[in-house]
Amino acid sequence: MFENLQDRLGSILNGLTGRGALSESDVSAALREVRRALLEADVSLEVVRSFTDRVREKAVGAEILKSIKPGQMVVKIVHDELIEMLGGEGVGVDLHAAAPVVIMMVGLQGSGKTTTTAKIANRLTTREKKKVLMASLDTRRPAAQEQLRQLGAQANIDTLPVIAGQSPTDIAARAVQAAKLGGHDVVILDTAGRTHIDEPLMVEMADIKKKSNPHEILLVADSLTGQDAVNLARSFDERVGITGLVLTRMDGDGRGGAALSMRAVTGKPIKLIGVGERMGELEEFHPRRIADRILGMGDIVSLVEKAAENIDAEKAAAMAAKMAKGKFDLNDLADQLRQMQKMGGMGGIMGLMPGMAGMKDKMAAAGLDDKLFGRQIAIIQSMTKAERANPDMLKHSRKKRIAAGSGTDAAAINKLLKMHRQMADMMKMMGGKGKGGMMKQMMGGLAGKMGLGGLGGMGGMPDLSNIDPKQLEALQKQAEAAGLGKPGGGMPGLGGGLPGGLPGLGGAKLPGLGGGFPGLPGLPKKK
Repeated sequence: MFENLQDRLGSILNGLTGRGALSESDVSAALREVRRALLEADVSLEVVRSFTDRVREKAVGAEILKSIKPGQMVVKIVHDELIEMLGGEGVGVDLHAAAPVVIMMVGLQGSGKTTTTAKIANRLTTREKKKVLMASLDTRRPAAQEQLRQLGAQANIDTLPVIAGQSPTDIAARAVQAAKLGGHDVVILDTAGRTHIDEPLMVEMADIKKKSNPHEILLVADSLTGQDAVNLARSFDERVGITGLVLTRMDGDGRGGAALSMRAVTGKPIKLIGVGERMGELEEFHPRRIADRILGMGDIVSLVEKAAENIDAEKAAAMAAKMAKGKFDLNDLADQLRQMQKMGGMGGIMGLMPGMAGMKDKMAAAGLDDKLFGRQIAIIQSMTKAERANPDMLKHSRKKRIAAGSGTDAAAINKLLKMHRQMADMMKMMGGKGKGGMMKQMMGGLAGKMGLGGLGGMGGMPDLSNIDPKQLEALQKQAEAAGLGKPGGGMPGLGGGLPGGLPGLGGAKLPGLGGGFPGLPGLPKKK
């Protein structure tokens, strides 16, 4: 979503940080470029003006600290103002009201209201352990009520039975009553939309609001519609009164202007963002994390949260035991590849790692796209159990059979085996004897430099499942202080920065990324 803006701002701010001293004209020239970049990203003109004015005022009159270069100070000011523009602190869905808490979903047709309703219900059920009832008030769109019923069945969430001929306001009243009788904590009302805002729609929304008395009114807007989404939010807020926004299709290739403008223009917080089609692909909106991503600083907290949600704790423990013995077979490699797919693939992970956002294009040019994982898993699945456990037995005739079974060729199999050998060698080094192995030493050194003391868990890694968000935020701040959260910041004890840490793409190797991060599969060297 923010890739173009990220590239533009990155090049502008890198030009500033390389200089020893900055004049007022340097700052003005850079801010002209920042202004142009934001306008090209479809950010509202009034928001851009106010943003650049605030940055100029602070940057020109800023008291430069002795330990910080003037350019870095400007980057910090831009970062802080970006967070302010996005809303400062993240705001979640408010459930602090007498049960059943009524959440009313509003928006235009095609913005993703029904799917988002099911995603929110699923999130409240799995994370908050709430009993949720969903009700479709859309009597106009064909099969709208059936769509919500099927989504409810898929996620095992209650939906209000359909009674033909009822009006939306009657359905809303029946849903609230059914939620009270059924002991539900939350009732979500999925209202009808139109292709554009019209008077009958607004009257209907106002009637439903009066009848159901919702605690939250969430406007679902398609982030790809740009400035039109901002006008939509204004109209709904004036007529119905919204408490928050949900932006869908944030995984698309739009320019991100709606997300950057909506909070500043409407004053309403963006509470959730849809990042994919699947039921679990809904995230809370954290202004600081989004600002970090836009400025190429990565998002360590989201990366760790994603890992905690997707990594199987039992498999991780079994892997740790194998690593301690220096063992790593093709079954382990397949598990690692699957876990990376769950976490959003290589592109998704790179976008969250500090200083690595710019590596996506280089990886694509080297043929390291997410389809590679699928092909590699297909190759491993085409092997026998014995072959996966002992790759050395793979001779020409076996490779020929595996290539036919996986739809690849012998060259692809040889690349996979070479990658496996590199990773197996790395695992031996990490699990080697003496002082607890390289991994434990590395993580111990990292923890020491970040002031974290001894980290427990796998080879010195913290147990992700037991870390709460506040600890994660503290961990990120300590990481930034240690130089991890800055573009080009070095990994303590590893020598060299994060960028360029992929073998075959130049730069230093990191253990676990083909030499790389522990727990991530290695990548083949570019020939």
